[in-house]
Amino acid sequence: MSIRTVLFCLACMASLAGPAFAVQPDEILADPALESRARELSRELRCMVCQNQSIDDSDAPLARDLRLLVRERLKAGDSDGEVIDFLTARYGPFVLLKPRFGWDTALLWLAPVAVLLLGGAGLVPLLRRRRRTEAIPGEQPLTEAEQARLAELLRDGGPSTPRSS
Repeated sequence: MSIRTVLFCLACMASLAGPAFAVQPDEILADPALESRARELSRELRCMVCQNQSIDDSDAPLARDLRLLVRERLKAGDSDGEVIDFLTARYGPFVLLKPRFGWDTALLWLAPVAVLLLGGAGLVPLLRRRRRTEAIPGEQPLTEAEQARLAELLRDGGPSTPRSS
């Protein structure tokens, strides 16, 4: 097998590895603008069966029902916000993949920031302490003769070894 064949096969497999959408042809709306809005909304809503997938990606029957419900609400003239509010009122805030910021979700949104701030606050004293103690305790700094020898070695390219004749 040639390298070109292998690369072609890998490219074909990589192109198939993209996200698979579970939307069936019979669900798709005739109006492209409404369908686009429905797809955007479907990506923001959690499948209550799969829990870590959007209803746009899930093959579960409940996800299909939710996709159809979103499309029905859009055909009825609801705005995107009204559709989200309707589903949140019906299924609770867990239906949202990205929960809204509120008092009940403040810990969820602020915990990563707090962890980063605490980590940074812990690093500052550590770095200051390291900068203050340049020499390792118990070690003596180089004498002038040792510094001169080191400079000579660095200038000459390393220690010279006696050659045997």
